[in-house]
Amino acid sequence: MLEVRYHGHSCVQLTSGEHSIIVDPFISGNPLAATKLSDIRVQYILLTHGHQDHILDAVELAKQNDATIIATFELANYLAWQGAKTTALNLGGSAAFPFGRVKMTQAFHSSGMVYDEEKRIVYLGMPGGFIVNMGGKTVYHAGDTGLFGDMKLLGERHDIDVAFLPIGDVFTMGPEDAETAAEWLKAKFVVPIHYNTFPPIQQDGEAFAARLKEKRIDGQALKPGEVIRL
Repeated sequence: MLEVRYHGHSCVQLTSGEHSIIVDPFISGNPLAATKLSDIRVQYILLTHGHQDHILDAVELAKQNDATIIATFELANYLAWQGAKTTALNLGGSAAFPFGRVKMTQAFHSSGMVYDEEKRIVYLGMPGGFIVNMGGKTVYHAGDTGLFGDMKLLGERHDIDVAFLPIGDVFTMGPEDAETAAEWLKAKFVVPIHYNTFPPIQQDGEAFAARLKEKRIDGQALKPGEVIRL
């Protein structure tokens, strides 16, 4: 069995037995978060890319749990310099871990930290998504991305039990493109992410899930802190 807990924005925690991992921890800076960072217990932290709303709590959470961060080569090194344990994984690559297997997929977005006061940007490698095999289930976290044709290939090559797709628009694909992505991926269940956290990305997650059902695709808009079990 796999327990899936949505922490808001793009943050998803997966737990199976004694193993627990989290993707894109953004808790302390999320006004909608329903969980305290100090209450989260994980052994691994997966990061899709290097924007603040995806990595803000990564180092603190890694140190708090003695957890290992899995990220692209550039991002892994950047966070290792800050004292975190890291292991690098890059687009198209996969590796086995105690909880299961992780494959990093492409995403069409950007990745880097902006330091306004210094007028400086630190490039942090290519953005990506993850295919996670854990607890006998296959999970796809798309990361921040626009729609791209190879999502069809991901759907053909992987029997996806649940897909997490951004719908916020402006910085990622919006609901219409996410509906197309859901069709291409052929996931058994779809959860919208990366919306409503900030004013520019306000969307109706319930309406998105309803439109999926019209296409005979199961889905649900989860509230921060809500849990589903697969």
